[in-house]
This record gives sequence, C-alpha cells and structure tokens, in this order.
Amino acid sequence: MKNIKVSIITPCFNSENSIRDTIESVLVQTYQNIEYIIVDGASTDSTVEIIKEYAPMFQGRLRYVSEPDKGIYNAMNKGIKMSHGQLIGIINSDDYYEKDAVEKMIRQFNEGEYQVLYGYMRVMSHDRIRYICKDSHKQLLKAMIPHPTCFVSRNVYKDFGLYLERFKIVADYELMLRINKTGKINFQCIPEVITNYREGGASAGKRTFYEVSLVRFLYGGLSCREFVEKIINDSFII
Repeated sequence: MKNIKVSIITPCFNSENSIRDTIESVLVQTYQNIEYIIVDGASTDSTVEIIKEYAPMFQGRLRYVSEPDKGIYNAMNKGIKMSHGQLIGIINSDDYYEKDAVEKMIRQFNEGEYQVLYGYMRVMSHDRIRYICKDSHKQLLKAMIPHPTCFVSRNVYKDFGLYLERFKIVADYELMLRINKTGKINFQCIPEVITNYREGGASAGKRTFYEVSLVRFLYGGLSCREFVEKIINDSFII
C-alpha cells in the first residue's frame, strides 16, 4: 500500500461529551501514516484535558492548539496551515470515522491529481441510525456531499484557496462549488460508509437555509428569481 502522509484535522469547542469517540476513531485507523491536528477554540470544559490524555497514545503524531478562534472554518483553516500531509481530512468533534476510513481513501488517492475523495455517511440521532447519506458530487448544485467523509489533496487548498470565513455554516459547500467550477477536480466517491455523523450541530435553522441558497445562487444552482422566491417564501430575516 502507498505510504502517503495523511493529515486529519478536528476543530472543537467544549466537546467533552463527544470528542473521545472522535479521537479514538483516528487512533485505531488501520492506516497509520497519519498526523492528527486538533484545533480547540479555548474550551472551558474538560476538552483539553481529554486531548492531553490521548496525546501520548499517538506517539508524537498528535498536535493540538487551544486558543480563541473566529469560528469553525477559521479553526479548519488554521489546521490546514499547520498540516503537512498530502491528503487532508476534516472530522468534527461530534463525529467519528469507521476504522478503515483512511485506508479506503489511500487506495484511491492519486498524487498527481487534484482530488476530493468522499464516501457515504451514517447519520445518527441519539445513537440510533436515521439514514445513510449518499449525496453525490454529480448533483453538487442541488446538495452538498457529506463533508465529514471528504479527504482533499493538499494542492487543492494550495491552488484554489481555503474556506471563506465570512460564511458561518456552509463554507465547506462554497469551497466544493468553487473548486468544482474549475473543471480540474477529480471527485471520486467510495461507495461505503466512511464517517458517522451525529445530528444536532450548527447546521440547522434559517441561517443555514439562507447561506445554502446564497451559494447555490452564486454558482448557478438557482436563478435570481428562484433565490428571491426562496428567501421570501421562508420569511428569512438576515
């Protein structure tokens, strides 16, 4: 198997109730050439103590920073800038990987291409499976692919930019639409569950609806009329 360095980034804030599952899912990966970067937003609970507890188990492969940030995408960008891997995955502190997630991605990774590798996502609510998300890049203008399953080649971020922090909830969607528009990205779906996603995070409510509609409009997924109608019909107040 290829011996490619993979960077995994976890942004977190006050995540003591869930981050153990996230960290352990990285620790037990069947593929081992991983650097793990945790970007904590100055948590006031026991999150940092939990990170410190696990750090020795990674034998030097885990680095973390704990300081105030400007939101989740600021934390993601910070983690990307700290990373050295040729392939970069981002998993939030509510979620956790299948144990062979990275191995499956490495098998499909081509160092010479701009790549976004992703897979299916098991959506959980109160530890019960609600459904399996299988959204495809072929319908990207209609719906975002499951970002917690995504592994992106380093040169994508280097050549096409990071997450736009002015978007508070859907900067990941904007990034995928932006790079897709270049026509240079090889999106590849691995048709297996890669990540387990716990519902109940920030991606809910009218703010999300507005930002999703806005980025779809900006990249041609909605006409001006359709965008205005959606905003009016949902009585969105900025």
